[in-house]
Amino acid sequence: MRAGVYRPVENRGGELLDRIRSGPPLLLDGATGTELERRGVPTPLPLWSAPALFDTPEIVEAIHLDYAAVGVDALTANTFRTQRRTLSRGGWGDRAGETTRRAVEIARRAAARAPGATPFVLGSAPPLEDCYRPDLVPEPSSLAREHAEHAEHLAGAGVDGVLVETMNTVIEALAALRAVRATGLPALVSFVCWEGATLLSGEALAGAADAVAGEGADAVMVNCLPTANVAACLPDLARCALPFGVYANLGAPDDDDGFRRSDDCTPETFADHASAWRDAGARILGGCCGTTPEHLGALARRLSKV
Repeated sequence: MRAGVYRPVENRGGELLDRIRSGPPLLLDGATGTELERRGVPTPLPLWSAPALFDTPEIVEAIHLDYAAVGVDALTANTFRTQRRTLSRGGWGDRAGETTRRAVEIARRAAARAPGATPFVLGSAPPLEDCYRPDLVPEPSSLAREHAEHAEHLAGAGVDGVLVETMNTVIEALAALRAVRATGLPALVSFVCWEGATLLSGEALAGAADAVAGEGADAVMVNCLPTANVAACLPDLARCALPFGVYANLGAPDDDDGFRRSDDCTPETFADHASAWRDAGARILGGCCGTTPEHLGALARRLSKV
């Protein structure tokens, strides 16, 4: 590949959907942002993990490779904070497309080097503002316009599907979902529920799941919630007509670095938790902030024994 020229590989969205609907559970990867921090890369807000794409791309790729090496089925490109709104706070607003494309290119390069089957590469489409501040959600026209731009950047970069993730309101989840569906990519929609089966906005998870199912989501999930709160969410996920999944966190939000990871949950304990989610019917499993390749490796080994 010549420097400065990026040609996306053939999209595997159809294969991804077949796997979610009828194959073995899909194993997502784990955290990128807190894993960068664990490896000595600063991740201060507001840009969080985005500068690493240019400052330490070799570490971003190494993280993807470590997840691939333990047997995950999908790598999530580091696009959690490559939207124009966030990048503008660091003077990078006009580099949103470039930054998103670079994140996907790094993930694709790692996927091509995976020791086993080539993992899918997913894009991340998070809330435009703080994941834990539903009061900051922009007005509808901004949601539609900005999520459309990000979805188009992800599609142009060549992802296989999009995680519309860590959504704290129904209105923003629907805006992001519609933007992804307009590109033709698979859309897996995930909500954050910190206490009980309730979004941070106070809306019921059951209603949120039904809302995105009605708009054509391909899966519904919860993510970046404590492992202890997953059980409260499983009944409402299971009753939805869509395949469902879980990728929980280990730690808590942090005002300076975005998230403060915790070492309290060992890889085998995390695999115990995730095995219970699988037994409850989850077809998509993974880890969020605070999890490491070791946690996902333990889960991969557990799934391989089923």
